[in-house]
Amino acid sequence: MIQQNSISTIDSDIVPPSADEFLNIEKAQRMAEFFSFLGDANRLRILSFLAQKELCVSDLAASLDMSESAVSHQLRNLRAMRLVNYRKQGRNVFYRLHDNHILHLYQVVAEHLDESD
Repeated sequence: MIQQNSISTIDSDIVPPSADEFLNIEKAQRMAEFFSFLGDANRLRILSFLAQKELCVSDLAASLDMSESAVSHQLRNLRAMRLVNYRKQGRNVFYRLHDNHILHLYQVVAEHLDESD
């Protein structure tokens, strides 16, 4: 045991002495911002469609019953957070999830919520 101060002691077998094993404050802040960003139902609905297949703005707007402008705005935000990518085909722009990490994150959260129902 390590004497912390006159009131408490730290069990060094339980609490490792190295702070490297814990989430540092900068990364914790970035993660908090990331999860806060996902706290928008429309963004999550967009991700749910893109988890199934690549779609263009007009298809997403029709599926979500939102304006194309609102969907485009959300997609810009999702691109900025590196959650979606896009490709151009002629005049159309098709969106998809950025990578399998995003798909996995979406699937794990959805599965977790399904378990509690």
